[in-house]
Amino acid sequence: MAIGDIIVGIDIGTSKVSLVIGEVNNFNQIEILCTNSCKCNGIKKSKIINEEEIVTVITKLIKEAEEENDLTINSAYVTIPGKYVTIVQNSVLKEIKDKYNGISSKDVFSSIAQVRDIDIPETKQIIDIVAEEFLLDNGKVVQDPIGSLSSNFTVKAQVVLADKEYMKQLSNIFRKVDIDIDGLVPVTLAERSLVLDGNEFNDNVMILDIGAGNTDIGVFEGLSFTYANTIPLGGDNITKDIALVLNISEDEADKLKRENGLALKSFIDNDNEILLSTCKDDNKKVIKSSELIEIIEARIEEIFSLVNKDITSQGIKPRINNVILTGQGITNINKSDVAGKIILNIPVKISTGRSISTVRPEYRTAYALVKYIASRPFAKTVSSSIDSNSKESILQNMIERIKDFFYS
Repeated sequence: MAIGDIIVGIDIGTSKVSLVIGEVNNFNQIEILCTNSCKCNGIKKSKIINEEEIVTVITKLIKEAEEENDLTINSAYVTIPGKYVTIVQNSVLKEIKDKYNGISSKDVFSSIAQVRDIDIPETKQIIDIVAEEFLLDNGKVVQDPIGSLSSNFTVKAQVVLADKEYMKQLSNIFRKVDIDIDGLVPVTLAERSLVLDGNEFNDNVMILDIGAGNTDIGVFEGLSFTYANTIPLGGDNITKDIALVLNISEDEADKLKRENGLALKSFIDNDNEILLSTCKDDNKKVIKSSELIEIIEARIEEIFSLVNKDITSQGIKPRINNVILTGQGITNINKSDVAGKIILNIPVKISTGRSISTVRPEYRTAYALVKYIASRPFAKTVSSSIDSNSKESILQNMIERIKDFFYS
């Protein structure tokens, strides 16, 4: 990345669409220029069910961002649910013509291009290459081989594929918004640098992002991105269960979930009475808190059970050492990590990543997307296509050109 690069990230979730714009500052850090989100019900159970609603929401967010920052957005990076992602492990041996000149950036770019040379199913398309590590001829493993003296090196990488049909739907949406897609990034791959702490980066971990309507799964074995999927259940399902069982409005159900959120009935300290203000059943306006928790517990158990079934069937469960929970759908429900540990039989914790507490929950995935793109190694360019409408920017560009003229 280069100083001044501007990256636009858009996360299309099951309950909202979020947009974050970040600029690379003089310290090679992301400086947030704009954050915004808007409710959207265009996706249900990981499927796009209403393209026009998504188009309307994205158009609104883009327009507001452009007006706020006095610029024109021509392209953006977009998240993609794990359900539509397939990961293929690949490695390539690259010979160096003259080892005493050192490995060049051209050698690295060439090796990464060779990683793409795999058999791709007709229904899939490559969306990313994640270079994991480089092995030099002396057996040394490095993250950046440029400049190293070696007669050859092996690049180990993950080829990330996406379903063409889902990509086609996204393409239709952004064509109507008149925005190009810079790239598609799996949700948990984007979130990795945000939700994991330093020690967890080198561990075998599973990230579970439990959102409103989906639970995104991402498995990382050390630096390798090995598996992604989506379970079509989330926090909204808990809310709907409460509303249905107690015969109350979803607004009240959501409020009760937030105020009394507990994942396990066995942890109730005091079984208080709760007055239901929107109950349609006159004979049951007061319930015990244990009745509410029992409803929450049942759905959380189902979510973790489906995750457990998925990773078991894939044969990857024995290799997972820790599970990291994130997402607005569950992190406000106490003891959800304990419930997860009981069902998965793997240590589970709520994310304690350094940056996660500094970003508002509704923007976290979009922010993580921008951060991921900014930190990508060996990328020739990461900047989204932006046109500045600011007279100050035009003036500043002219000043910089004059400086170059006189001081070059």
